[in-house]
Amino acid sequence: QAVPAGSHVRLNLQTGEREAKLPDSKNGKSDTREERRRKRLGKVDVDSNSFTSQELKKALAKIKESEKAERKVRKRFPAHEEEVRKKFRPIEQLKEEFEKLNVKMETDYEIMVKLIGKFNSSASTLDEKVAALYDLEYYVHQV
Repeated sequence: QAVPAGSHVRLNLQTGEREAKLPDSKNGKSDTREERRRKRLGKVDVDSNSFTSQELKKALAKIKESEKAERKVRKRFPAHEEEVRKKFRPIEQLKEEFEKLNVKMETDYEIMVKLIGKFNSSASTLDEKVAALYDLEYYVHQV
C-alpha cells in the first residue's frame, strides 16, 4: 500500500508486518510534504489541471515584484559589482597573461583529454598508463 511522503516506515520483526506512521510536527499534527506544499502555495488548488485567471495574475504579480526588488538591489549596489570585477578577471585575460610569461594554463577538461590520449596510446608503457589512470581518477572525482 502506498504511504504519504515523509512517513516513518518500519518492519516489525516480531509480527513480520510493515508499519507506517506520519511524523509529528511541533504543533502535534502530522505535516506531510503535500500539506507543507499547500501552506507554501496558499489557497491555490494545486490538484486541478488548470488555474483560474485570478490565480495566474496573482502569481505573475509576485514574480514581477521580486524582479523589481532585485533590480533595486542591483541599482543600490553597483559598487559591489565593480569590486567583484576588480578582484576577479576573465579566464581569457588570465590565459593571455600566462602566455606572456611562457606558462601554458590548461583547464581540467584539456588535461583529462591528454590523459585519455596517453592511456589509449600504444606507445605508452604500462607504468605510464597506470599513472594516467590515477591522474584521471583525480580529475573525474573533481567533476
